[in-house]
Amino acid sequence: MSSSATSPGLAEALAAGTVVLDGGLSNQLESAGYDLSDELWSARLLAERPEAVTDAHLAYFTAGADVAITASYQATFEGFARRGTGRAEAARLLALSVELAREAARRARAAGAARPLWVAASVGPYGAMLADGSEYRGRYGLGVDELERFHRPRMEVLAAAAPDVLALETVPDAEEAAALLRAVRGLGVPAWLSYTVDGRHTRAGQPLEEAFALAADVDEVIAVGVNCCAPRDVEYAARVAARVTGKPVVVYPNSGETWDARARAWRGRSTFGAEQVRGWRDAGARLVGGCCRVGPEGIASIARAL
Repeated sequence: MSSSATSPGLAEALAAGTVVLDGGLSNQLESAGYDLSDELWSARLLAERPEAVTDAHLAYFTAGADVAITASYQATFEGFARRGTGRAEAARLLALSVELAREAARRARAAGAARPLWVAASVGPYGAMLADGSEYRGRYGLGVDELERFHRPRMEVLAAAAPDVLALETVPDAEEAAALLRAVRGLGVPAWLSYTVDGRHTRAGQPLEEAFALAADVDEVIAVGVNCCAPRDVEYAARVAARVTGKPVVVYPNSGETWDARARAWRGRSTFGAEQVRGWRDAGARLVGGCCRVGPEGIASIARAL
């Protein structure tokens, strides 16, 4: 059952105040001892260790997150097929990703969490399926029609699993955003659209004003913003998203370290601090959390700051 059946919908909650997102699922799983060097990343554990995924979600709910983002970012029919997983089983695993987050919410409530808890079904970009760092570049050489054909079947399965919202996340390219916005129509589930950015542009180089404007008139989209970017890029993007769309803003940056796709490792040091969160809120952010390398402690500090 959707948690929104018994608590305010997420859109209503955003109209009333600020909602805390979770942090990086992969780093939480790695800290629990799981090897995610595989091309399926955390999605592999949907088949092999589903209880580990539930435990990771629960750690974030316990830390103060109001929303858990599912382990479906890198879960695609194509990616599973490369591992020999058939279409029916892949669909089951996609739906399972929503149920595992729901189970974590049930456990959090049983442990005393009295606030509303929501589940966001992650829809990662085409580049995540390629598993070569393309989500930090965009410009895949595919048109909007081809990208819509890639995304829609997976989005239909996730929507049928009844999450509270679809997280169209880490989108590097406005053309891919256009495809996702087409695919979300008629699914019956609200969505947020979140770009990964570099300074004042998408990773593919489009101005943020143009990129955010695509979502301004899409009724299904309840929030627009950025994720999987450096903390320093958040405030400008949040202000532009709020001004261009008039919608609540979603922000969940990385720790500030950079991903080396060739070495499959993080470089540099963290620049993520909860003292930045109030500035993001002042810029229009209503959904605030962390992405890669931001763990439960970081989310707890966000929850305290808000």
